Amino acid sequence: MSLGIFFQLFEVIFPVFFIIGIGYWFGKKSPGFNTDVITTFSGKIGVPALLFYSLAASTTLDFNTFIKFGSFTFLFVGSFAIVGIIILKILKRNIVTELSPLILPNTGNLGLPICLFAYGDQGFSIASSIAAVIMLLHFTVGIFIASNKLSLKPLLTSIPMYIILLSGIMLYFEIKAPKFLVNTTMLLGYSTIFLILTSLGIALSTLKTKNVKSNIFIAASRLVTGPAIAFLIIKYFGLKGYQAGVLFIQASMPSAVLNFLLAKMYSKKIHANNIASVIVISTTLSFITIPIVVFIALRFFN
Repeated sequence: MSLGIFFQLFEVIFPVFFIIGIGYWFGKKSPGFNTDVITTFSGKIGVPALLFYSLAASTTLDFNTFIKFGSFTFLFVGSFAIVGIIILKILKRNIVTELSPLILPNTGNLGLPICLFAYGDQGFSIASSIAAVIMLLHFTVGIFIASNKLSLKPLLTSIPMYIILLSGIMLYFEIKAPKFLVNTTMLLGYSTIFLILTSLGIALSTLKTKNVKSNIFIAASRLVTGPAIAFLIIKYFGLKGYQAGVLFIQASMPSAVLNFLLAKMYSKKIHANNIASVIVISTTLSFITIPIVVFIALRFFN
């Protein structure tokens, strides 16, 4: 095995972890820093721009591929849910309120930049299809899980959801986005990647851990079942190359920080604290697992 793949692995992993480290350092130096500005910008401008650029403005993605990987995303999330319910049942934890960190991985903050650096624009477009569906699930299933109540209001008021719909229409009818819009959303999108990675580091510097032993088990389960289920999907559907690699990477990400934000808004404090712990532990452990996952992806799905 040549050293080239290790240099390629370093090129993919280092920028992501370095920027997260900047956010973590900044969060420790300025513990009172208010990230609401980053959250508001990302949610209302940055993420919609990133989705539009990676979906509607893509030259490497078509409607069939978008639907194909959206379907795979529903499949692996459903598989995660089955495993997650069993794990929470064994641990005698709330099988509804605490399920989200097991089924909704961090395909946005972490998955998108890693897939971009690993597979370029073509990998980034497919990764965005997966991240778009995960975001849709956050604002539907995620809120239902956190609140134990089904409501469409958050979905109807979510700007990213309308961008996903618009992008889907443009992909279906093969409508090309004007160049000025492509360039604008590209700048906004790439700036958003930096901001959300930084905000992830800031969030990790402030989140606390509770019920460490059981939460380590839950976090480890997220990181082990992800690649295992992704591998089964890849083999069953015969995926090859960068398509297989992107699915493998995205399914293997740790729990998304948005799970905690929704739990903080809609769940009891004890459940929100447990979810925060799972996110901290799974993200910390992912500093070990992500290099392994990316190495496997680059080695066998390239």
